[in-house]
Amino acid sequence: MSSAKTAKQTVKNGENHQIKEHNPYLISSFYGENVFAGENMKGYVSEKVLKELDITVKSGEALSRVAADEIAEGMKNWAIQKGATHYTHWFQPLRGTTAEKHDAFFEPTGIVSGLEVFSGKALVQQEPDASSFPNGGIRNTFEARGYSAWDPSSPAFIMEKSSGKTLCIPTVFVAYTGHALDYKTPMLRSTQFIQKISTEVCHYFDTKVTRTKVSLGVEQEYFLIDLDLYNQRPDLMLSGRTLLGHSPAKGQQLEDHYFGSIPERVFDYMTELEYEALKLGIPLKTRHNEVAPGQYECAPMYEDINLAIDHNSLLMDLMESVGLRHNLKVLFHEKPFKGVNGSGKHNNWSIITDTGVNVLSPGHTPMENLQFLTFFINTIKAVHEHGTLLRASIGSASNDHRLGANEAPPAVMSVFVGSLLSQVLEDFASEKTNTSTSSKNTSGEKKLNIPHIPAILIDNTDRNRTSPFAFTGNKFELRAVGSSDNCSSSMTVLNTIVGNQLKEFKQEVDSLISQKISKEKAIQTVLRRYYIESNKVIFEGNGYSEEWAKEAKKRKLSNIRTTPHALEAYLDSKSKKVFMENGVLSETELEARTDIRYENYTLKVQIEGRVLADLVKTFVVPAAVEFLNKLLQNLKLMKELKFAEKTYSETNQLAIQISGHLENVQSLTTQMVNERKKANLLEEPKAKAIAYCDNVQPNFDKIRYHADKLEQMVDDSLWHLPKYRELLFLK
Repeated sequence: MSSAKTAKQTVKNGENHQIKEHNPYLISSFYGENVFAGENMKGYVSEKVLKELDITVKSGEALSRVAADEIAEGMKNWAIQKGATHYTHWFQPLRGTTAEKHDAFFEPTGIVSGLEVFSGKALVQQEPDASSFPNGGIRNTFEARGYSAWDPSSPAFIMEKSSGKTLCIPTVFVAYTGHALDYKTPMLRSTQFIQKISTEVCHYFDTKVTRTKVSLGVEQEYFLIDLDLYNQRPDLMLSGRTLLGHSPAKGQQLEDHYFGSIPERVFDYMTELEYEALKLGIPLKTRHNEVAPGQYECAPMYEDINLAIDHNSLLMDLMESVGLRHNLKVLFHEKPFKGVNGSGKHNNWSIITDTGVNVLSPGHTPMENLQFLTFFINTIKAVHEHGTLLRASIGSASNDHRLGANEAPPAVMSVFVGSLLSQVLEDFASEKTNTSTSSKNTSGEKKLNIPHIPAILIDNTDRNRTSPFAFTGNKFELRAVGSSDNCSSSMTVLNTIVGNQLKEFKQEVDSLISQKISKEKAIQTVLRRYYIESNKVIFEGNGYSEEWAKEAKKRKLSNIRTTPHALEAYLDSKSKKVFMENGVLSETELEARTDIRYENYTLKVQIEGRVLADLVKTFVVPAAVEFLNKLLQNLKLMKELKFAEKTYSETNQLAIQISGHLENVQSLTTQMVNERKKANLLEEPKAKAIAYCDNVQPNFDKIRYHADKLEQMVDDSLWHLPKYRELLFLK
């Protein structure tokens, strides 16, 4: 963090030279300094063009070529002044990580002369190779052309590496055919759709609203382990999780890690991460130890949904690079260690008007806040109608290990609203308006009767950590998203299904109003029916319990535990209709994306199977055989030296147990490899993914059981894979 030690730095805004105090202990002095936005643009871009850019961002109108050229020139001058030599279009292809192709600003003008050049054309569009990214059959291998196009609503930024700086320009990525090949494009379409319809619905309550925005805050959970130990675990390196490993005697059962004192080595990492993130305008606010040993969390302030998702993707890149500088490896896999909690990415979602109103804020009297009830009930109705699609949106091979594992939100898509709001909804449905607690203030004070301790404010809902979709005061929190996932997939679905529900709501209300029914009465009539139709998706209890699984089945709520079976929801007629009619995804794009997700699932499980077989053959079996040979030699000596019968018997029993586990681990590995070979013969993506899910993967835990038993029995000096007790507890 050497750059943080600089007391002052020069900031040049066009022709104006200013000195900005840079205090590493005062975040406001360096926040966003590597972002081309706000004050950083002044002096580089004229006021006229800045206004045109603002209109483009807010309305979606195309930016003029003249304005694009001026912005490009200003962006280049700013970036070069900051030390950047190259620029790149930074995008998010359908593979789970970001992508970038760097080009130098420099262009030669002669044998020994040249200029730094960057045009509006280079800013607006680049041409990466579309055939080399997942495309689901949209493009053939020999059809390589694809385009990345500038997203002006997400500011350009400078990424610093130890040996240089690069100007990164957030973009969408589309095929030559115009079909989306990234996460961002459909997310932007869905956001535009829900913002338009939510604005129209807001006009029922306030005609001054001209625009709404979708707000998102993304909490990021992760594990940190020593890099040297990571490099000794082929399973972690190649699959992101430990395929073998016996739980240590002490895990998370004492609950002493959660919110505990942050280890100094981790604190140093967090401090540098926050410094680098804040310079990039990522508003990190929170850091703490999570439940499992070695697990942590960071969380930013809420932002516009597009910027929040870009920032989360950028943050993940940053977390890995900063980790390496501290000889640490960041693990984003949802379940890297068996027997302790996995990691999620909690998405806190709400809608804000340009008049400053959060439409999901109940206010002091939620029963009387008809606007709140409108958006609240429509969101619940959307989850009820499209629960299987929402489940599909968070599906992945890695997240399947976490969902429904009695530690994370279950695979049943239910909604938690809290006892008070549950009563509000019941009273609203039964048309009670005066006698219920719902008409009272939703928050208050609770006196603790302890000297010197002030009263605490009580929120209008408790929190339910077992709910996949929980209302938490003035927002909905989708807790089921995996820690390694790109939030765009789930947020595209959430935006689309809620937007579609609002559209249907408005059509029904307008129809009743046309029949001379008052606006308020029409709204209440439709909302009451919606709540009655969808209240079975509301659940306030323990989502981890078997009782809830049984109850959910009675309520006819889906409980799809594996991704290949969940993904079918994307292609049913109901889902196709909601995506296609609202301009979010075409049928071709839907089919391609679903195929990509099937293929991604297959490849991840396939890699795990190959790595597991390799571990068994090169680590487990050799260690077990070597130790077994030593035991057999000892038994021979014991017999010759006439050791006590009990000692001989116990050693002999240990040898028999090792021999049994050794035989099982080898035969099960052979069985798994044979199933993998059968699955590989299938060509259709869905059938192949299901074969890997149903026939290949079930062997993993069986193999692991015997391997982990051997780990407990074999001499520690012969077991060359770092154990959980070493991996989970940083030194």
